Amino acid sequence: MTVENDVSIQDLAGRLPRSFTLGVAAAAFQIEGALATDGRGPSGWDAFVEKPGAIWDGHSPAMACDHYNRLAEDVALMRELGVDSYRFSISWPRIQPDGRGAFNEQGLDFYDRLIDQLLEAGISPMATLYHWDTPLPLEHGGGWMNRATAERFAEYSAAAGRRFGDRVDQWVTLNEPASVVLNGYALGVHAPGRYLLFDAFPAVHHQLLAHGLSVQALRAEGVRGGIGVTNLHSPVRPATEKIADRAVAKVFDMMLNRIYADPILLGRYPFALRLAKPWLRSLPKISDADLRTIHQPVDFYGVNYYQPVKVAAGQGTGDDLTVPAEAMIKIPAHQVPFEEYETTGFGWPVAPEHLGILLRELKDRYKDALPPIYITESGASFPEPEHVTGPVPDQPRIDYIAGHLQHAMEATAPGGIADDVELRGYYVWTLMDNFEWAAGYSQRFGLVHVDFETLERTPKESFYWYKALSLARKPLAG
Repeated sequence: MTVENDVSIQDLAGRLPRSFTLGVAAAAFQIEGALATDGRGPSGWDAFVEKPGAIWDGHSPAMACDHYNRLAEDVALMRELGVDSYRFSISWPRIQPDGRGAFNEQGLDFYDRLIDQLLEAGISPMATLYHWDTPLPLEHGGGWMNRATAERFAEYSAAAGRRFGDRVDQWVTLNEPASVVLNGYALGVHAPGRYLLFDAFPAVHHQLLAHGLSVQALRAEGVRGGIGVTNLHSPVRPATEKIADRAVAKVFDMMLNRIYADPILLGRYPFALRLAKPWLRSLPKISDADLRTIHQPVDFYGVNYYQPVKVAAGQGTGDDLTVPAEAMIKIPAHQVPFEEYETTGFGWPVAPEHLGILLRELKDRYKDALPPIYITESGASFPEPEHVTGPVPDQPRIDYIAGHLQHAMEATAPGGIADDVELRGYYVWTLMDNFEWAAGYSQRFGLVHVDFETLERTPKESFYWYKALSLARKPLAG
């Protein structure tokens, strides 16, 4: 399929800085399959999917996209797509089955093949060390509620750095610790399925500590690539100007954004944490030594942006959320919809202008402490057929990506609202339809359609649009 010369593509391509990275992202557990292959151990997610009702319609990740066995085919797709970089995750239980002790040579070999094939295709590897697949033995020992998990993560990071550090261009320590805590430990709708609500705070601190220890371990191994972290960020707005709504918006902003970014970038937890102290019974005394460990210099800061959040005081029905109402019953606040925006298949508002607003807020908050930024995930799911015979007409996804890139470029251009932010790249979530966690295969985010019966890959129209955008860019001088 070819895409005709499109003025909007040419205009957008002209806005992209010459060194700007266009990439795609994916995660090991969501695409690899081969869950019992090559000595890989089980993860907390392997156990969670066995719980009745945990996954939409009982879908299984056992095969997923079978990326493990179709690696060459998928790298060829990325080569055809013309992206600069691929952000993938390394499966911790695939290379260290018990989360401690011996490493699995076959698992290490798989990622050697992936990295080497990416480099042969001219695609820069960005490796994420943790995208939610905690080795099950560590989860049985408390997972991220246990400080020892952070120490084990440092050992795993060092091993990955030794093996791949000469070829990986960018390292991401953690992906979205906020999602792990909120969905996995507070609300119980993701692995490990614990319903601790505000008592989940130790999982915040231990993940942040793991990040700092991981940065130290990678640097000690002398990896040549840049090192950063990826946090989920959503601008939070009160539903009204009432004092109660404004207060809960501050608490939401703290619990979703600041409690993760402040320690990493500023070396301290947010002062506003005291607003939530009545609910944080498990809040331990944080040592200065821990904060120094967390506050490691990083080369870049990854931002996953999907939507803004609007909140109001009082309990909600849960109908407007992607978590069950019963999971929210004890929380004295609720999310309300943005009526002015269209929504994705997940019901998330499509609000690209808030990406520029978010970049402005980050710079205002962290000033010179804010490193260069990559948008390490941004994308949308939309209803699409399970079986196709040709490219899926997915104009809403094209509009989503184009709108977010356009607003990001306008915001960071001279005279833009965030023109003092150094934005280095944008990674589309995701390369191909995959196992979307608790939503199973019901939400399709991919530029490539996957038939989950035959595993046939079919590029969508958005694939060809993104390819055309990449080709339309001016080449780097020299």
